[in-house]
Amino acid sequence: MEMKQDIHLRSLVINMKINYDALMEEEIKNLDGKKTLLLHSCCGPCSTTCIERLNKYFDVTVIYYNPNIEPFDEYLKRKQEQMKVLKKFNINFIESDYDNDNFRNLTCELKDEPEGGKRCPVCFKMRLEKTAKVAKENNFDYFTTTLTVSPHKDSQVINKIGEVVGEKYGVKYLYTDFKKKEGYKRSIELSKELDLYRQNYCGCLYGEEKRN
Repeated sequence: MEMKQDIHLRSLVINMKINYDALMEEEIKNLDGKKTLLLHSCCGPCSTTCIERLNKYFDVTVIYYNPNIEPFDEYLKRKQEQMKVLKKFNINFIESDYDNDNFRNLTCELKDEPEGGKRCPVCFKMRLEKTAKVAKENNFDYFTTTLTVSPHKDSQVINKIGEVVGEKYGVKYLYTDFKKKEGYKRSIELSKELDLYRQNYCGCLYGEEKRN
Protein backbone atom coordinates (compact mmCIF):
# COMPACT_ATOMS: atom_id res chain seq x y z
CA MET A 1 0.00 0.00 0.00
CA GLU A 2 2.80 2.40 0.93
CA MET A 3 4.59 1.67 -2.35
CA LYS A 4 1.43 2.54 -4.30
CA GLN A 5 1.19 5.82 -2.41
CA ASP A 6 4.84 6.57 -3.13
CA ILE A 7 4.73 5.98 -6.87
CA HIS A 8 1.61 8.10 -7.21
CA LEU A 9 2.91 11.12 -5.27
CA ARG A 10 2.91 13.06 -8.52
CA SER A 11 -0.90 13.04 -8.39
CA LEU A 12 -0.81 15.06 -5.17
CA VAL A 13 0.32 18.14 -7.07
CA ILE A 14 -2.59 20.43 -7.90
CA ASN A 15 -3.24 21.41 -11.50
CA MET A 16 -2.39 25.07 -11.02
CA LYS A 17 1.38 25.43 -10.62
CA ILE A 18 2.58 27.07 -7.41
CA ASN A 19 5.33 29.68 -7.46
CA TYR A 20 7.59 28.04 -4.89
CA ASP A 21 10.34 30.58 -5.40
CA ALA A 22 7.94 33.33 -4.30
CA LEU A 23 6.95 31.24 -1.26
CA MET A 24 10.61 30.90 -0.29
CA GLU A 25 11.13 34.65 -0.61
CA GLU A 26 8.10 35.28 1.59
CA GLU A 27 9.37 32.83 4.22
CA ILE A 28 12.80 34.47 4.23
CA LYS A 29 11.26 37.93 4.55
CA ASN A 30 9.43 36.83 7.70
CA LEU A 31 12.42 35.19 9.40
CA ASP A 32 13.20 36.34 12.91
CA GLY A 33 16.99 36.07 12.84
CA LYS A 34 19.17 33.44 11.20
CA LYS A 35 17.68 29.93 11.41
CA THR A 36 19.32 26.51 11.08
CA LEU A 37 18.65 24.59 7.87
CA LEU A 38 19.57 21.08 6.78
CA LEU A 39 20.12 21.05 3.03
CA HIS A 40 19.90 17.75 1.18
CA SER A 41 22.40 18.00 -1.66
CA CYS A 42 22.19 15.80 -4.74
CA CYS A 43 25.69 16.83 -5.89
CA GLY A 44 28.35 19.50 -5.53
CA PRO A 45 27.56 21.47 -8.70
CA CYS A 46 23.85 21.78 -7.89
CA SER A 47 24.60 22.77 -4.31
CA THR A 48 26.74 25.77 -5.28
CA THR A 49 24.00 28.20 -6.21
CA CYS A 50 21.66 26.89 -3.49
CA ILE A 51 24.24 27.45 -0.75
CA GLU A 52 25.13 30.86 -2.16
CA ARG A 53 21.51 31.92 -1.97
CA LEU A 54 20.63 30.36 1.39
CA ASN A 55 23.79 31.20 3.30
CA LYS A 56 22.75 34.83 3.78
CA TYR A 57 19.65 33.85 5.74
CA PHE A 58 20.34 30.42 7.28
CA ASP A 59 23.01 28.56 9.17
CA VAL A 60 23.30 25.82 6.53
CA THR A 61 24.41 22.22 7.06
CA VAL A 62 24.55 19.81 4.12
CA ILE A 63 23.58 16.16 4.14
CA TYR A 64 24.78 14.10 1.17
CA TYR A 65 22.29 11.24 1.09
CA ASN A 66 22.02 9.86 -2.44
CA PRO A 67 21.55 6.07 -2.50
CA ASN A 68 20.39 6.35 -6.11
CA ILE A 69 23.83 7.24 -7.45
CA GLU A 70 25.43 4.27 -9.20
CA PRO A 71 27.94 2.73 -9.45
CA PHE A 72 29.62 3.24 -6.05
CA ASP A 73 32.73 4.77 -7.66
CA GLU A 74 30.51 7.45 -9.19
CA TYR A 75 28.88 8.07 -5.80
CA LEU A 76 32.31 8.60 -4.22
CA LYS A 77 33.45 10.85 -7.06
CA ARG A 78 30.40 13.10 -6.65
CA LYS A 79 30.82 13.11 -2.89
CA GLN A 80 34.42 14.29 -3.33
CA GLU A 81 33.20 17.21 -5.45
CA GLN A 82 30.59 17.98 -2.79
CA MET A 83 33.32 18.28 -0.18
CA LYS A 84 35.15 20.83 -2.36
CA VAL A 85 32.04 23.02 -2.37
CA LEU A 86 31.56 22.75 1.40
CA LYS A 87 35.17 23.75 1.98
CA LYS A 88 34.77 26.76 -0.33
CA PHE A 89 31.65 28.01 1.46
CA ASN A 90 32.69 26.83 4.95
CA ILE A 91 29.56 24.69 5.38
CA ASN A 92 29.01 21.95 7.97
CA PHE A 93 28.44 18.39 6.78
CA ILE A 94 26.44 15.40 8.04
CA GLU A 95 27.65 11.99 6.89
CA SER A 96 25.14 9.32 5.80
CA ASP A 97 25.21 5.72 4.59
CA TYR A 98 25.21 4.82 0.89
CA ASP A 99 22.00 2.74 1.35
CA ASN A 100 21.85 1.64 -2.29
CA ASP A 101 20.26 -1.71 -1.44
CA ASN A 102 17.28 0.10 0.04
CA PHE A 103 16.97 2.26 -3.08
CA ARG A 104 17.05 -0.84 -5.28
CA ASN A 105 14.38 -2.55 -3.18
CA LEU A 106 12.07 0.46 -3.42
CA THR A 107 12.49 0.95 -7.17
CA CYS A 108 13.07 -2.52 -8.63
CA GLU A 109 9.49 -2.78 -9.92
CA LEU A 110 9.94 0.60 -11.62
CA LYS A 111 13.21 -0.14 -13.39
CA ASP A 112 11.62 0.17 -16.85
CA GLU A 113 10.17 3.61 -16.16
CA PRO A 114 11.68 6.45 -18.23
CA GLU A 115 13.68 9.21 -16.58
CA GLY A 116 11.14 11.57 -15.05
CA GLY A 117 8.55 8.79 -14.71
CA LYS A 118 7.05 7.06 -11.66
CA ARG A 119 10.43 5.97 -10.28
CA CYS A 120 11.62 9.54 -9.66
CA PRO A 121 9.05 10.56 -6.99
CA VAL A 122 9.96 7.40 -5.05
CA CYS A 123 13.62 8.44 -5.16
CA PHE A 124 12.78 12.02 -4.16
CA LYS A 125 10.71 10.83 -1.22
CA MET A 126 13.41 8.46 -0.01
CA ARG A 127 15.99 11.25 0.11
CA LEU A 128 13.69 13.93 1.50
CA GLU A 129 12.32 11.62 4.19
CA LYS A 130 15.85 10.81 5.38
CA THR A 131 16.67 14.53 5.44
CA ALA A 132 13.53 15.39 7.42
CA LYS A 133 14.26 12.60 9.92
CA VAL A 134 17.84 13.80 10.46
CA ALA A 135 16.67 17.42 10.68
CA LYS A 136 14.20 16.48 13.40
CA GLU A 137 16.73 14.42 15.34
CA ASN A 138 19.21 17.29 15.29
CA ASN A 139 16.73 20.11 16.03
CA PHE A 140 17.07 21.99 12.75
CA ASP A 141 14.54 24.76 12.15
CA TYR A 142 14.14 23.90 8.45
CA PHE A 143 15.13 21.37 5.83
CA THR A 144 15.11 21.53 2.03
CA THR A 145 16.85 20.11 -1.06
CA THR A 146 18.97 21.18 -4.01
CA LEU A 147 16.88 19.03 -6.37
CA THR A 148 14.76 21.95 -7.59
CA VAL A 149 17.75 23.62 -9.27
CA SER A 150 17.65 21.12 -12.12
CA PRO A 151 15.56 22.03 -15.19
CA HIS A 152 14.97 18.28 -15.59
CA LYS A 153 13.27 17.87 -12.18
CA ASP A 154 9.64 18.78 -11.44
CA SER A 155 9.75 21.30 -8.60
CA GLN A 156 5.99 20.96 -8.09
CA VAL A 157 6.41 17.27 -7.23
CA ILE A 158 9.56 17.79 -5.14
CA ASN A 159 8.03 20.56 -3.03
CA LYS A 160 4.83 18.64 -2.41
CA ILE A 161 6.82 15.64 -1.20
CA GLY A 162 8.91 17.92 1.01
CA GLU A 163 5.76 19.37 2.52
CA VAL A 164 4.30 15.91 3.21
CA VAL A 165 7.42 14.47 4.88
CA GLY A 166 7.96 17.69 6.82
CA GLU A 167 4.50 17.34 8.33
CA LYS A 168 5.19 13.67 9.08
CA TYR A 169 8.36 14.42 11.06
CA GLY A 170 7.31 17.76 12.51
CA VAL A 171 10.03 19.90 10.93
CA LYS A 172 9.45 22.83 8.59
CA TYR A 173 10.17 22.31 4.91
CA LEU A 174 11.49 25.35 3.05
CA TYR A 175 9.78 25.62 -0.34
CA THR A 176 12.21 26.33 -3.17
CA ASP A 177 12.57 26.53 -6.91
CA PHE A 178 16.29 27.15 -7.22
CA LYS A 179 16.22 27.06 -11.02
CA LYS A 180 14.38 30.41 -10.93
CA LYS A 181 16.34 33.67 -11.13
CA GLU A 182 18.81 31.86 -13.43
CA GLY A 183 19.82 29.53 -10.60
CA TYR A 184 20.77 26.67 -12.90
CA LYS A 185 22.91 29.00 -15.01
CA ARG A 186 24.61 30.27 -11.86
CA SER A 187 25.38 26.69 -10.78
CA ILE A 188 27.22 26.14 -14.07
CA GLU A 189 29.20 29.35 -13.58
CA LEU A 190 30.20 28.44 -10.04
CA SER A 191 31.09 24.89 -11.06
CA LYS A 192 33.49 26.25 -13.67
CA GLU A 193 35.03 28.64 -11.14
CA LEU A 194 35.59 25.76 -8.71
CA ASP A 195 36.66 23.33 -11.44
CA LEU A 196 34.00 20.81 -10.44
CA TYR A 197 33.22 17.55 -12.19
CA ARG A 198 29.71 17.78 -13.68
CA GLN A 199 28.08 14.40 -14.26
CA ASN A 200 26.10 13.71 -17.45
CA TYR A 201 23.34 11.60 -15.87
CA CYS A 202 21.12 11.98 -12.82
CA GLY A 203 22.30 9.04 -10.77
CA CYS A 204 20.65 5.63 -11.08
CA LEU A 205 21.73 3.15 -13.72
CA TYR A 206 18.09 2.51 -14.64
CA GLY A 207 17.83 6.04 -16.01
CA GLU A 208 21.28 5.95 -17.59
CA GLU A 209 20.48 2.72 -19.43
CA LYS A 210 17.23 4.23 -20.74
CA ARG A 211 19.04 7.39 -21.83
CA ASN A 212 21.52 5.36 -23.86
